[in-house]
Amino acid sequence: MAESKRIMISLPNTLLEEVDNIVAIEKRNRSEFIREAMKLYIRERRKIQIRESMKKGYREMGAMNLTLSEVGLDIDMDVLSNYEAKLAECE
Repeated sequence: MAESKRIMISLPNTLLEEVDNIVAIEKRNRSEFIREAMKLYIRERRKIQIRESMKKGYREMGAMNLTLSEVGLDIDMDVLSNYEAKLAECE
């Protein structure tokens, strides 16, 4: 494991009791449990951020696709260049 740093945290008694029950069942210690919980939280948070970013991108691309479909053959080259740039960002 990489270099570790000792920290102190405060937990409500009920939460600590739950943690202690889990570590006893899994035959681990509190530090291992907290490390794993923090890694899981960070991983899930990243997934949520990526999902939100993708939603935003799909909304933007949808608006651009609608504009392009309405314009038809009279496509403004700036709009098309912007569209292609957005597509390139997705790759």
